[in-house]
Amino acid sequence: MLVIGIAGGTGSGKTTVVNQIINELPEDEVCVISQDSYYKATDNLSYEERTKINFDHPRAIDFDLLNKHIAALRAGEIIEQPVYSFVTHNRTKDTIKTHPRKVVIVEGILIFNSKELLDLFDIKIFVHADADERLIRRVRRDITERGRDIEEVLSRYQNTLKPMHQQFIEPTKNFADIIIPNDRYNTVAIDIVRTVISERL
Repeated sequence: MLVIGIAGGTGSGKTTVVNQIINELPEDEVCVISQDSYYKATDNLSYEERTKINFDHPRAIDFDLLNKHIAALRAGEIIEQPVYSFVTHNRTKDTIKTHPRKVVIVEGILIFNSKELLDLFDIKIFVHADADERLIRRVRRDITERGRDIEEVLSRYQNTLKPMHQQFIEPTKNFADIIIPNDRYNTVAIDIVRTVISERL
């Protein structure tokens, strides 16, 4: 089994890179674990309190469960991956049965902030994009997919996302084996990743 960690700031293009790697592999040989599924359960908080959570701080992530699940997949066990709702800011009652595969991709902005998780990755990839580009993508996504208004998105970016990116995400670039500058036509980096996967498998 090959476990690949893909980190990078919000809107950096991680999903694009994940999809490019998935497209190179047979469907039954790869699974994706998203850090977003592992935000801590907040049943004890009201909706108002949940909206104030800083979701861009490592404290918001249930790293214990995420580490446990990746270790379980490595051991050939099936896991029940949580399902998180960005509308209610809480885990739902649903889970996704996830089987171990030849390639396990773990993606998320904060995944390089856990030493234990870093040790589980065979390949660490950081997707880099300019701050302006990331902001534009984040605004588009939050408005169209998550029902936020422009004021809320910009306020969150300025007060939370940007400082958290500088404090917790950008420095983790140093842990990466491969840094992919994100633009649509960066096929060279994807080719390198594909070659590395082929050799390891």
